Amino acid sequence: MSTFDLVVVGGGINGAGIARDAAGRGLRVMLCEKDDLAQHTSSSSTKLIHGGLRYLEHYDFMLVRHALGEREVLLRAAPHIIWPLRFILPHHQALRPRWLIRLGLFLYDNLGGRKLLPRSNSVDLTRHVAGQALKKTYTSGFEYSDCWVQDARLVTLNVMDAAARGCDVRVRTECTDIIREDGQLTVNLRDHLTGQSDSVTARALVNASGPWVERTLALDEEHDARHGVRLVKGSHIVVPKLFEHPYTYIFQNADNRILFAIPYENDFTLLGTTDVEIQSEPGTEVIEQAEIDYICDNASEYFATPVTPEQVVWTYTGVRPLYDDASDNASTVTRDYKLDLDTREGAPILSVYGGKITTYRKLAEQAVDMLQPVLGFSQGAWTSPEPLPGGEIPDADFDAFLAQCQSRYPWMEAALLLDYARNYGTRLSKLIGDARSMAELGHHFGGPLYQAEVDYLVREEWARTAADILWRRSKKGLHTPEGTEQALQTWLDEHYNFSQATQSAVPVA
Repeated sequence: MSTFDLVVVGGGINGAGIARDAAGRGLRVMLCEKDDLAQHTSSSSTKLIHGGLRYLEHYDFMLVRHALGEREVLLRAAPHIIWPLRFILPHHQALRPRWLIRLGLFLYDNLGGRKLLPRSNSVDLTRHVAGQALKKTYTSGFEYSDCWVQDARLVTLNVMDAAARGCDVRVRTECTDIIREDGQLTVNLRDHLTGQSDSVTARALVNASGPWVERTLALDEEHDARHGVRLVKGSHIVVPKLFEHPYTYIFQNADNRILFAIPYENDFTLLGTTDVEIQSEPGTEVIEQAEIDYICDNASEYFATPVTPEQVVWTYTGVRPLYDDASDNASTVTRDYKLDLDTREGAPILSVYGGKITTYRKLAEQAVDMLQPVLGFSQGAWTSPEPLPGGEIPDADFDAFLAQCQSRYPWMEAALLLDYARNYGTRLSKLIGDARSMAELGHHFGGPLYQAEVDYLVREEWARTAADILWRRSKKGLHTPEGTEQALQTWLDEHYNFSQATQSAVPVA
């Protein structure tokens, strides 16, 4: 039976961040995830690293401050998958007054120690390029900065770094029981690929299972449910490109919520999100027609050309496990997090409630700090200056890095090279290997998907299914022909044996 200092249950952004931080402090760590990495909440975000401008209205000043401070830390750590965006906020005269927006943006500029990102300013939408796609009634607005993130890749990069520091990563492996006895924990596991069961022991456990946090806690018969989560569904739609410029819109809605319209995957626009409290089993949620109509109607309030449900080419839906602060309205539930450490019987279990992608690194740091007295290790926080895999780009200058790649791989199609550079950063050389032509990238599945990338994702990033590759490690499902997912799954089944171990993918001889 394997023994660890720490078992982390949950392969979303919080579990990934905690596993990385703990492994980097010298702990023997295991991370288990019952499905794929980032399969649920952490791949279903609006894909922004942001302070949360609207949280200021709820007086969450500390949350906004921490989030704003993290923007630039993460931008430096992963400049390939995180990059700056400029947001346009058209002024809607019937909603928030101009002075209130100016005040909010002043706080936004100054709360978080901004250094890399430009400050906010007013814009004349009759002259600004972003005004061309809007109704003529919107003549003025505001411009400010936040960042984009490829959310599922952020999770995977944290897990890759954790594994490089010694973490035992087990995907599609469910925690089925937690037993406290004799000052330690026995954790029972079931591998969904092999059907086999296993048990490990640990000195401590982190319950970072997101929407399933209460269910995981209940596996411990001695648990004390002192906190809870509210499950709030957020849905997004993707439509063909609605505008040609690089700016992102943030629209105010009459219900006091906001809607983003974001340039997405070159050819599309991402619109979202919704806030719908649910009581159903997490992982089974789907977008409702009412949510599609809500997003389209609110976008059409601003765009000169209406957005209709018939334009939708893809949707995704996730459940936010928000810390239950007893708020009456799902939209006003805090986006901050709560860490609860139960040290009874000398076998600590730390449960994570809530959180958001932007503050995951601080959450992880705080979680591991809380475990320090009970586990007795000495190393302190270390993740702030350290790049994530692929992010070792000098001065975080992605443009200079891309130019170097173009010089090194002149034979590669420009769009594909940009895609590889954005997704894999400095690790793209491991993906490309010895290839010297497009043909040497191997089997072409259609669109921008080649065998070299598939093999890399299976070998290096725990991809096990076509969906892992097309919709989480990348979004190439939007760019490949109909039928690609089924054809790719058949190819994977023929070329890899995933039943031997979740840790390794064995090529079929």
